[in-house]
Parts: sequence; C-alpha cells; structure tokens
Amino acid sequence: MKHVIALDVGGTGMKAALVAADGTLLHEARRATGRERGAEAVVEAIQDFAAELLDLGRERFATTASAAGVAVPGIVDAENGIAVYAANLGWRDVPMRELLGRRLGGIPVALGHDVRTGGLAEGRIGAGRGADRFLFVPLGTGIAGAIGIAGRIEAGAHGYAGEIGHIVVRPGGPACGCGQRGCLETLASASAVSRAWAAASGDPEADAADCAKAVESGDERAREVWLAAIGALADGLVTAITLLDPRTLIIGGGLAEAGETLFTPLRTAVEERVTFQRLPPIVPAALGDTAGCLGAGLLAWDLLATEVPA
Repeated sequence: MKHVIALDVGGTGMKAALVAADGTLLHEARRATGRERGAEAVVEAIQDFAAELLDLGRERFATTASAAGVAVPGIVDAENGIAVYAANLGWRDVPMRELLGRRLGGIPVALGHDVRTGGLAEGRIGAGRGADRFLFVPLGTGIAGAIGIAGRIEAGAHGYAGEIGHIVVRPGGPACGCGQRGCLETLASASAVSRAWAAASGDPEADAADCAKAVESGDERAREVWLAAIGALADGLVTAITLLDPRTLIIGGGLAEAGETLFTPLRTAVEERVTFQRLPPIVPAALGDTAGCLGAGLLAWDLLATEVPA
C-alpha cells in the first residue's frame, strides 16, 4: 500500500503517522520531544522517529514510504526546507528537509509550520471541508492562525501570515513576548485565561479548564474572567473577518474544548461587533490533536503531486 510518513513536532511531544493517499491513518505513534536534552538531540530524535516509521512501513506494507511531511513550531522557511527558529526547542536554521531526506534514503520531504499544517487538514478534511476560504484559529498556549484559500494555506510573502495572536486589541495592555502590549494572545489564549483565573480565584494551580467549569457552575468571578477573554477574542476575530472575509471561521486548541461554554457567548460577541461585514459560521475544529499529523501527511502527498517526473 502506498503511504507517506507524517510527523508533528511540538514543544513537549511528537506525533507521527503513516498516512494513506485518502488521508487514512494507517499507524500512529507518540513520544516525548525531549527538549531538555537540547536542540541537537531534538533534531536527532525527529530523524530517529521518522526512520522507525520508514522501517515499519516497509515491514507492514512491503513498500517504502513515498514521501514524508513534518510540521514544526516557530519560524519556518517551507520553500527551502529550513526550520528557522523555535524558542521552545532552542534551534536556529536547521536544514530539516535535507537532514530528513538523507536519513530516509532520499525520499521527498515537505516541511511546514505546525499551525498552518493543522489548518490545512482542518480545511480539507475537517471542519472547513468544502469552504473555499476559511480561517483556522487554535487557542492554546498562544494564539495563531491559518488562512485557507482554495485548499491551500496562505503563508504570506515572508511566512508570517495568520499571526492573529499579535493583533493589538487592548492598547497599553499586558506585555507580550513579541514586544508589543495588549496583543490578543495575552488576553484570550488558554494561558491568559489560566493566569487571570488563578489570580481571581486565589488558586495558583487553577487553569482555563477550571475556569470553564466554574463558569458552568455559575461562579460570577469566573464569568467575569471568561467574558473578558471572549470580548478580546471577538475584537480580534472581527478584525480578521474584516480583512479576510472567510467563508468559515474554525476555532480549535485547548480553549475550544469548553464547547458551547465558549462558542455560545463568542458567537454572540462577534455578531454584536460586526456592522457591514458578512458573519461567517463560527465552528469548532473537528480533528483535535491529530490535525498536525494529518496536515503533515497532506503536505507529503501534495509534494508528490507537484513533482515533475524525471
């Protein structure tokens, strides 16, 4: 059976899969990224993991993987196959495509940005299926975005398109790691909600999931924290809607696991803010934490489809 190798590299864990041409996951595996061992060790671990999948595919399907796709965090030069920078993994200018291609016996390798790769999967085979234009926004430790147009993800002229988390929604607000103040992700990410609820509840261990549960139980302090985050998020999303006019708006990440506790007030808040804009459906992501792996598989199959025969 023809298949490709897919790898989704995160700050703490890696997910890998063998993916068939129709997107079926033929095999899945996970392991720790091991970032505490340093950037070089992480790069070696990625290559080892991919090589294990190559051997497994040969053994199980009696054929070598046709290609590989890998999604990584941080700044990515997908065109040249270079993982430029990832603060949480400590690497700079890693020639990932070259290293993996060599380790995997010369098969083609595609490299992608983790959020854009997850967005590719959500757009093609997940919540955005059938939408010619969509915006995928995962709400996790930070907030990023993937702009989908006609089955592809728009990376921008320099690979920075979709960084909705760094839209300033509260000028002069909390300091952001990017150097600005009042960025969306400082106010509406899962991390931001966790910080705000820990402070409001007096429990330093409390997190965003605890806040959502407290909202559901009627806690007024939790409701204030929750609605403040939703208000900031709605402001950012209306800016994105104004600029991009998406057919569908897909919300994923850890915060989306709150379900309608998030989506009902968020839809209301966005609707209250739009004037002339067309309001797209705001829907939860469908693929969960497999989106990155599925997207990496799609990158690999796309690479094969665009290769010119020798």
